[in-house]
Amino acid sequence: MKKGLVLEGGAMRGLFTAGVIDVFLKEGIMFDGVIGVSAGAAFGFNYKSRQIGRVIRYNTKFSKNPGFCSFRSWLKTGDLYNAKFCYDEVPAWRDPIDAETYLSTPDRFYAVATDTQTGEAVIRDLSGLTDEEMEFMRASASMPAASRPVEIEGRSYLDGGISDPIPLKAFQEMGYDRCVTVLTQPRDYVKQPQKMMGVMELMLKDMPAITEGMKKRHLIYNEETAYVRSEEEAGRTLVIAPQEKLPSGRIEHSIQKMLDTYDAGVAEARRNLDAVRAFLAEE
Repeated sequence: MKKGLVLEGGAMRGLFTAGVIDVFLKEGIMFDGVIGVSAGAAFGFNYKSRQIGRVIRYNTKFSKNPGFCSFRSWLKTGDLYNAKFCYDEVPAWRDPIDAETYLSTPDRFYAVATDTQTGEAVIRDLSGLTDEEMEFMRASASMPAASRPVEIEGRSYLDGGISDPIPLKAFQEMGYDRCVTVLTQPRDYVKQPQKMMGVMELMLKDMPAITEGMKKRHLIYNEETAYVRSEEEAGRTLVIAPQEKLPSGRIEHSIQKMLDTYDAGVAEARRNLDAVRAFLAEE
C-alpha cells in the first residue's frame, strides 16, 4: 500500500494547502508520494524539502513587491507572477529551498501540467530538482493568458488545472491507493463556465487545445470533485477542504487575507489529525 497526498491548485487559495502541509510536517505525518497541480505543485514542493513555514513566509514578505506579482510584470514579461523572481531568485537566494533535504527525503514529488498542443494532462516526477523539473513546476502553475507557455524539450505547457485539477484518480492509477486529498474550495463548490470566454479565445488564439480546455474546464472540475466525493464515501480517500470560501482570491496582495487563508488550513488540518492518522494506519 502506497500513501499519497493530492494537492489541488487555486493560486493564492493554495495558502490553505500550505497550512495543511505545515501541520502534517510538524506532526510527522508522512506520505510515499505527493502530487500537486498549479499552486498545489508550487507550494506542495515544500513538503519534500520539509521547510515548515516557508510558503507563508515568502508570500507575505514579497506580496507587495511588483517584481513578484503585478500587472507591471505581466506587461513587461508576459507573466503575472514574474518567472525570474518567483522561480529563480526566491528559491535560489531570497528564501532558498533546502536542496539537500529535498533530494534526500524518500518520498516522490509529482506535478501536473497541460500540454498546449494536445490539451492533455502530463504528469512528471520532480524528485531530482533539476532545472528542467523546476521549469515543469513553473509550467504547472502558469495560468492561461496570465502567463507565457513554458517550453521544455520541444513541448510547451501551461497550468495543470486546465486538464486535471484534482488528480486523485491519476495518482491512484500510479499505485497510490490510500490518498489524502486537499481541496481549496468548500466541499459543495460547483465551478461555473469561464467568464469572458470571448476575450480568452482572442488571447489564446494560437493555442486551440488550451482554448477548448478552458471552455470545458468547469465540466472537468465538477466531474473530478464528484469522483473525489465518491472515493471519500467508499473510504478510499480522506478529504480536507475549507469549511467556507477562503479569504484569498486567485490573486492576493493583502497580507491579512493570506494569513487568514493559511490559518484556515492549519485549523482544518488540526481538526482532522486523528482521522488522518487512523486513515493512513489502515491496511
